[in-house]
Amino acid sequence: MTDIAFTTPAGERDAYLAQPHGEGPWPGVVIVHEIFGLNADMRALSDRLAAMGYLALAPDFYGGGTWWRSMRGALGELETGSGPFFDAIDAARAWLAADERCTGTMGLAGFSLGGGYALLAAARYPFSAVSVNYGEVPDDAENLVAGACPIIASYGGRDRTMRGRPEQLRHVLAAAGVEHDVKTYALAGHSFLSTQGYPRGVASLAKIMGMSAGPHAESAEDAWRRVDAFFGKHLRGQPSLSS
Repeated sequence: MTDIAFTTPAGERDAYLAQPHGEGPWPGVVIVHEIFGLNADMRALSDRLAAMGYLALAPDFYGGGTWWRSMRGALGELETGSGPFFDAIDAARAWLAADERCTGTMGLAGFSLGGGYALLAAARYPFSAVSVNYGEVPDDAENLVAGACPIIASYGGRDRTMRGRPEQLRHVLAAAGVEHDVKTYALAGHSFLSTQGYPRGVASLAKIMGMSAGPHAESAEDAWRRVDAFFGKHLRGQPSLSS
């Protein structure tokens, strides 16, 4: 596990690289972080993917900028569908695919804010499979998923912010003929795959808003099992390591 830097059209970006044990090469997976940026939680999730047999690259898409300004910019780009954040996803993909430790077969996994980006990237860049975790689904999603690679998505049933999104996503993917696996976990809230809770101030605000959020171990384990099998099929062309 190490920190690296790669080049994007907007300049250099830092990233965390998690490497599986043993000898490669391995398929690669780019991780798109939550709204809080590249923190300890995103590094832990990258380590989880590396343990599943993937060379996992988690960029700092905020580029070291202030959190508030970077977060607002990222939300704006997600709404318009273009900008440096999207360019950095493709640059990270290209960097990882060119690494000698990588087979060149690429996946993408996004969480919350990153889940929304991952969904839009599925039809835009040459990924072989994408994992969308409690990510936003735009109203015009049917126009954005045509030709997308296979998509696996996970949502929490207690997540009010994503109410109706799983059903919408399942409908548009089926209509577009995109292979998919979309599941809602009734007892989980937002960010249920996280390894730690929200920062104290954010957690208090989420509680006031009536928003259930944070780790839910049972749901997370099943979601990871599904991702392992889905990525195993589409990135390795064989059963998952844990099956």
